[in-house]
Amino acid sequence: MVGTPTGLSGKYWVSSENAIDVGLAWSFTDEGFLHIHGDYLWHFPNAIKSNQRFVLYAGLGARLGLGNDARIGVRVPGGIEWWPRNTPLDVFLEIAPVLDLAPKTKFSFNGGIGVRFFFD
Repeated sequence: MVGTPTGLSGKYWVSSENAIDVGLAWSFTDEGFLHIHGDYLWHFPNAIKSNQRFVLYAGLGARLGLGNDARIGVRVPGGIEWWPRNTPLDVFLEIAPVLDLAPKTKFSFNGGIGVRFFFD
């Protein structure tokens, strides 16, 4: 994934419409820090009518930031994925409001674009 933060993203499907998304990335904001997140996602495959496979999703998760000041917060990601036919990958665009709870309360946004390759 490229954006804020930039790094690796993985997804594990728990059902046909639900998945767990994890990220390990670097955030270049606030003097930079290691960003780790985990989200539970709900997918809405029939929300967009198209001959392509565009899927909306939303979720709820947590974020841990490790840098000069460790921070922990809540993420609410949402976005759109494109699932190309006959290929083991997805392309996504995501935005996630973040509410850090410690060491101080602070509101921010994560967001970016990315590609995931799926293994069977």
